Amino acid sequence: METPHRVSTLELFFDLVFVFTITQLTVLLADDISFRAAGQVLVIFTVLFWMYGGYAHLTNQVPPDRTVRRVLLILAMGAFLVCALAVPTAVGAGGVAFGLGYVFVVLVHSALYTQAHGFGVLWFALPNLLCALSVLAAGFFDGPTAWGLWMLALLIQFVVPQLVQRVAASGARPAEAEAEAEAASAVTTVSDQLGGMSAEHLVERHGLLLIIVFGESVIAIGIGTGSLPLSVGIAAGAFLALAIASALWWMYFVRDEGRAEEVFAETAPEKRFKLAMLAYYYAFLPMLLGIAAFAAGVKKTIGHLGEHLHTGPALVLAGGVAVYLAGDLAFRAVLGIGPARFRAAGMLLVLATVPLAGATAGLWQLLALVLVLLAVLGAEARWAPAAVTPATGSG
Repeated sequence: METPHRVSTLELFFDLVFVFTITQLTVLLADDISFRAAGQVLVIFTVLFWMYGGYAHLTNQVPPDRTVRRVLLILAMGAFLVCALAVPTAVGAGGVAFGLGYVFVVLVHSALYTQAHGFGVLWFALPNLLCALSVLAAGFFDGPTAWGLWMLALLIQFVVPQLVQRVAASGARPAEAEAEAEAASAVTTVSDQLGGMSAEHLVERHGLLLIIVFGESVIAIGIGTGSLPLSVGIAAGAFLALAIASALWWMYFVRDEGRAEEVFAETAPEKRFKLAMLAYYYAFLPMLLGIAAFAAGVKKTIGHLGEHLHTGPALVLAGGVAVYLAGDLAFRAVLGIGPARFRAAGMLLVLATVPLAGATAGLWQLLALVLVLLAVLGAEARWAPAAVTPATGSG
């Protein structure tokens, strides 16, 4: 039976700082709704979220319960803050500040792991550093060269999990081979750590991150209204935007989170790393990006609820919800949580609200999105009832 391992307040503090990067990306997209800005948001957040996952995994195995670890984690928070402040100029010439902050994020992560497990961490520390140096180099160029270096960073990130999984697998040795493996003890130690993740901590940590990001979408409602007087229409629009965020919250925290913890608890420790990568990196990426895009759409819509929306704001608003649903479907598929048909249908219906906003007004698109999500939740409750496990801490 596993020893309970809960998320510490310092980890939650860390997450609050990290989420500022998502706030900055929301602002970047809201200020320039274009394919170029969307591409920037995608590459920046993919790179940043990789190292967030690295820190989440780190504190899963190396709790910040000592002074040295706490200080290093606070230094990493400062580096993430620098990255967040530099988001507007991260891609292209002028992105050096972002690159330097990211290099420091990686170095502190490696130092924390080394402090606990020795130099076996080089298996993934060196590729992470190469990725960070590629991002730093991109800050000296514009155009295709800068984008090429960002793509190289992403390519390195996608290779690292394969290396780490090999290290984790190398830890499973027969007892009679222990004497021969003594020379590789550092690698074996870290591979054991990579395999033995706390299921409770993993699920709770990412749930807390998600709820903080939802909080950012609520803040976007207030920012979108600006100095406009509070009218009945704005109040109604704010309520509908909150209802959309609440429905998305319900889908994960009421329907999925408890089951996710059960699945991880039932998974053999040596197989949890791969499952965590699929569920809480690849699937969580679109979920978090979807909320950021939805927040950007709310900011562009809430002050113009009675007007016909241009295609850009309407697409970002509905597209954010659809991307979240796509990520949620991937999350459920990875963990074997079903069914998928209701949320898949909901994703298509959400996108169908885009022309509605252009033909009528933003308020009606918000209402349509609420109705679609409520229909999905209602259909699941009626035809696919789930035995809901009470959420542990974050839900």
